[in-house]
Amino acid sequence: MMENGRRINIVIADDHPVVRLGLRQVIEHDPRIRILAEVENGRQALDAILSHRPHVAVLDIEMPEMSGIDVIRRLRKEDCHTRIIVLTIHDNETMFESVVELGALGYILKDSAMTDILQAIHRVAVGEYHISPTRPSNSRPSSAVLDELQARLAVLTATERRVLRLFACNHSSADIAERLHISPRTATHHRENISGKLDLHGSYALLRFALENRTLIAQQLSD
Repeated sequence: MMENGRRINIVIADDHPVVRLGLRQVIEHDPRIRILAEVENGRQALDAILSHRPHVAVLDIEMPEMSGIDVIRRLRKEDCHTRIIVLTIHDNETMFESVVELGALGYILKDSAMTDILQAIHRVAVGEYHISPTRPSNSRPSSAVLDELQARLAVLTATERRVLRLFACNHSSADIAERLHISPRTATHHRENISGKLDLHGSYALLRFALENRTLIAQQLSD
């Protein structure tokens, strides 16, 4: 449930019946979440969201009549504060940056949606980002993956490591500044330095890197 004890109300929009069925079966096992509507195209999604004003909407990017991106744009014009989780088959920076720029908090790849959706709904419902991890959360990363991550993180200063760990836990620059007793501008400067040292380019590249690797970052930077 949300912090105030209410159930999380959601709308699901996907043009594939099998995907909708799979999502419903997973979600209905969680009594803290209530599905208000289940629709099959973008126009229906827009109407359902504006009618029900759910806490969270799960939107397929590619739908008939209106795409998920078009739906998000219309919701913003209507001043609708429903938080958005995007479902997509596209694992690329351009699509990711487009939907985050529009205000989406969740970005889930369809091949991991059934295992990822509950955690995504709970995080997004309270205003946190959620991005499909680069590997299943229950899988054990190889030594090569750990060695590569350790090598990348080794170039960071102690403060930058703390900033990255907090950022991976969904803390904003303002939150990080307060926790580390620095100014928000300094926290933002640290984020920029981290991006440069990790060779991450683009407005949301560090966000994606941090959230995709949040578990490993927490383990590697636990000191």
